[in-house]
Amino acid sequence: MTNKMNVRRNSGFSIVEVLVALVVLSVGMLGIAGLYVTTLRASGSALYRTQAVSLASDMADRIRANPFGRASYAGAGGDRGCVAGGVDCSAQQMAEDDVFRWRGQLGVLPSGAGAVALNPGPPDAYVITVSWTEPGGEVVSYNLRMQI
Repeated sequence: MTNKMNVRRNSGFSIVEVLVALVVLSVGMLGIAGLYVTTLRASGSALYRTQAVSLASDMADRIRANPFGRASYAGAGGDRGCVAGGVDCSAQQMAEDDVFRWRGQLGVLPSGAGAVALNPGPPDAYVITVSWTEPGGEVVSYNLRMQI
């Protein structure tokens, strides 16, 4: 008889053991959920930074490719229509068109904006700035400094 009583006592879990296990499991799951949210936020930020670096490098390449229009890259830019219109562009017109098209590409970033500043002097030095708004509302910018 003693064997039968021991078997009954040791078969199964008590309600307290089950509740403790659920609490431990819940705390672990909350920790994993917090890490998941942080990872999503960081990966989005990394994507925006990668795009900003690519856009700034693109503008730097455009400046290097048009050596006679370099001073015009710091201007407002505008669609001159000479690139797609089959008409020859001057170096200044090409620079303005490059800035216009580049600013259109900044739309891949949330509230994306960009500027090119020229610091004259030998050699010419440029500061290319790309800024955007992070999901938390913080405005972030990337600056690329280059000399020619």
